Amino acid sequence: METKKSKKGIVALIIIGILIVASIALVIYRAGTRRSVNGIPDPAQTQHLDDTAFRIDDYNIVITYLYDYDIEGLVVSTKDYISFDIGDKLSQRDFGLAWGAVAEYNGLIDFHWSQSGRFLYHKIDSGAEIDKVGGAAYFNEHSSNNHIIPANDDVKWKMWLVRKGDHIRMKGYLVNVDGAKMNGSGTLTWHSSTNRTDTGDGACEVVYVTSIEWLD
Repeated sequence: METKKSKKGIVALIIIGILIVASIALVIYRAGTRRSVNGIPDPAQTQHLDDTAFRIDDYNIVITYLYDYDIEGLVVSTKDYISFDIGDKLSQRDFGLAWGAVAEYNGLIDFHWSQSGRFLYHKIDSGAEIDKVGGAAYFNEHSSNNHIIPANDDVKWKMWLVRKGDHIRMKGYLVNVDGAKMNGSGTLTWHSSTNRTDTGDGACEVVYVTSIEWLD
């Protein structure tokens, strides 16, 4: 006869098994895949001066809108930033996005995309590959690293579902972020890039996202 103790042990094993399978499925889903998408247009932006303020923990945050921002892109990489750092609490994910010829050739050429330290990196195997997409300048102007700040719970939920290979459209604002700890012991300053031609430090787009949709 089975005892209550053995039944509890069986139930615990079943629950553990379900959690393991779910975790594996989530890892596989979030890994995504490399592919190409043709015909993605350049992002659109229109000046929009406004601001919003809120609190995260003991930081007062002011988000200053610079431009309305509408970007359609192929997700070439994603990176989670989970820590106690105030910047990571504000923006827990970065999306690497590509459009134009970069998105068109992404499935044919492995650009070896990666993200680290809030930057998007790529590595090419030969100069001929970058020439196929119009050269280094064109490549840089048709890919970007985006710090995602969700404006609502719907965006926050969808943000976690976005994966490499997704063709998405985001709407929101390019913003500057200024935060100050209430006791005066810390600050946060993020200024968004407002053009696609810059590179290096300060070239990332800081996006206060109001909507995310999958296009295919």
